[in-house]
Amino acid sequence: MAVHIKKGDMVEIIAGDHKGATGRVLRVVPEKNKVVVQGHNIAKKHVRPSRRNPQGGRISVEQPIHISNVLPVNPKSSRGSRVHYRKDSDGSKKRIATDGTEIGVVRKAGEKRQA
Repeated sequence: MAVHIKKGDMVEIIAGDHKGATGRVLRVVPEKNKVVVQGHNIAKKHVRPSRRNPQGGRISVEQPIHISNVLPVNPKSSRGSRVHYRKDSDGSKKRIATDGTEIGVVRKAGEKRQA
């Protein structure tokens, strides 16, 4: 599945318990087609006492959401929008919302693609 979301993007959740909510992407896990959205899909995790957490107890952790259940937020309408890509004449690749609004630059001109 194509990864149309990047770390730091604002996304709208379109399915599940948090449908309609928006949040910032903290992490993208392309191997599992999942993203972690700040403040949503939170679960309690029981941890033993350690140096990092000397008290132990229960901590809140954001769980991943499937990438098909989120859409990038269109800055013009503040709603989730499907995206397509366009290459400019200078060679940069940009994400374009369905209404024509530019969401962000994916790759700048002259920049090599990471494998």
